[in-house]
Amino acid sequence: MLLEDCKAFIFDMDGVLIDSENLYKVIENGLFSEVGVVMTPEEHVSYQGSSNPVMWSQIRKKHGLSQPLHELVEMTERTVINYFSSLPQIEPMPGVVDLLFFLKQKGIRLALASSSTIDVIRVILDKTGLGDFFEVIAESLEAGAGKPDPAIFLLAQRKLGIPRENCIIIEDSTNGIKAAMAAGIYCIAFNGPGSEHQDQSEANWRISRFSEIIERINGISYY
Repeated sequence: MLLEDCKAFIFDMDGVLIDSENLYKVIENGLFSEVGVVMTPEEHVSYQGSSNPVMWSQIRKKHGLSQPLHELVEMTERTVINYFSSLPQIEPMPGVVDLLFFLKQKGIRLALASSSTIDVIRVILDKTGLGDFFEVIAESLEAGAGKPDPAIFLLAQRKLGIPRENCIIIEDSTNGIKAAMAAGIYCIAFNGPGSEHQDQSEANWRISRFSEIIERINGISYY
């Protein structure tokens, strides 16, 4: 896809808008210990970008947990919300605010598509001050499936009302990139903090700073 055809950007949240992956690792490791799961770093990394129901469903099967899935998911949701709500503010990922402003000025529409639930998304958008940038939010419960299923991205695309060939997704995790490719939408992989162990090879383009997108678009006229 040529960037001049782009009418909308769909952003992942964790690892793209905010540097949160290491925070989640600490939170989740505490939860794993609480339910008696010994989690290797390699297995933990494999769940990055997945929704809590997807993650816990796989963990229950692999580790033979007896706790009901809904209890594990609710425990995680409660812990995550309490943690992020306790923070006075959350710093956006370096460069992402400049990119959001730039895209808005170009008339490019913005959506957020996250495996987190809407309650967690709202807390993070409030703490970062990024909420006003996004006209569309898609989350896993509404979509009916979590990444690597493409449902979240397809939901965001339908809400925008823009054809898939005119959308671009920014992701960081292997599961998120798989979801983007399965949705048939051009995917930019952000190789930022927390993505060191993620396979981004399937993405259409890989960047290490958001200004690369601005630099590339700056040579293109949208009018």
